[in-house]
Amino acid sequence: MRTTELSFSEETPFYKVYIDTLGDVELLDILQRQLHHFPEFIESIPDEKLLFAYGPDKWTIAQVLVHVIDSERIFQYRALRFSRGDQNSLPGFDQDFYAERSKADRRSKESIIEEYKSVRKSTLALFATFDRDDLENSGTASHLQWSVAALGFVISGHQKHHRDIIRERYL
Repeated sequence: MRTTELSFSEETPFYKVYIDTLGDVELLDILQRQLHHFPEFIESIPDEKLLFAYGPDKWTIAQVLVHVIDSERIFQYRALRFSRGDQNSLPGFDQDFYAERSKADRRSKESIIEEYKSVRKSTLALFATFDRDDLENSGTASHLQWSVAALGFVISGHQKHHRDIIRERYL
């Protein structure tokens, strides 16, 4: 499925911004490309910058990177549930609470890269099993309606969004 095949309700403009950053791409292709490019990006970050935050109430680079991983896990779980037809409404999560409790600032760059690779490989394995019907299934999370395909594209767009922020504001 391609980004151009998605439809959005007015309830999801915040997440549509992530998808729009991707342009017209195919889901499995972008997930696979990021598996190779994002670790290279992380590797390029100087070690001494991992604990840098550009403002007093901003996350460190390490916290941003772990936030990307945490969010991918959550979006992946939602995609699994919705692909199976689960219609239970899923709660949101407090990203600031997660970031504060992530212990990201105790992590090495290498451990973050390895965790990212494991999570992304799991995402790819899951999304590779979905057919068009699965991708079009939807459910409710964070009081918003999501299709399985939209969750996959949000995983990619969210990562790209945070990579761009790191480049613009941290490095």
